[in-house]
Amino acid sequence: MNIDYHRLPADQLVVFDFETTGLSPDLGDRAIEIGAVLIENGRITDRFQQLMNPGMRIPVFIENLTGITNAMVKDSHKNAEVMGDFYDFIAGRNLVAHNASFDERFLRAELRRIKKQFSAGIACSLLAARRIFQQAPNHQLATLAQYKNLPSDGVYHRALADAEVTAHLWLSLLNELREQHAVNELSFGFMHTLTKTPKHQLRQFYAKHNATSATM
Repeated sequence: MNIDYHRLPADQLVVFDFETTGLSPDLGDRAIEIGAVLIENGRITDRFQQLMNPGMRIPVFIENLTGITNAMVKDSHKNAEVMGDFYDFIAGRNLVAHNASFDERFLRAELRRIKKQFSAGIACSLLAARRIFQQAPNHQLATLAQYKNLPSDGVYHRALADAEVTAHLWLSLLNELREQHAVNELSFGFMHTLTKTPKHQLRQFYAKHNATSATM
């Protein structure tokens, strides 16, 4: 049975985050940690987190940034095994990440290595926040967590911690749309399109969506 992922609810998805050896899989960088949370009906119901041994040394800069050291990943499972498990975790679900273009590149690169493809949707909470929380000082994850008083243990640049905060951010974005813009029919497709909509067109976008929903 084919599933129209764009019509799935916006609060039933997996929020994920990678820590990596660098900025680009095209330059040979690899994932060193994956963290993810499953959101169902507005609640976090499951979690996934694993370090992974990329088969290459982690640069000192990355060790200092993330706290993930070469010693920590030495005895971890190889990327292929971890990504196989993660592929099973996300099967049939849409995804969200903060600055999703970065995480999506690593997701697809690591899955290609194990001959897997991801075919559902991926939305960016950073782009959504730029449109919905326009008054925020900036749209970095830590800033938004403080701006909206989101649950956080203050740890950043660790995959599961970042995924947890991003999940709370995503739910806060959905709540803002319901309360401030009276948008109640929130599908993943709506949120994905919103991230591509210019800010000056948002009012018309909300109005058209609400009018269409009212006639269905």
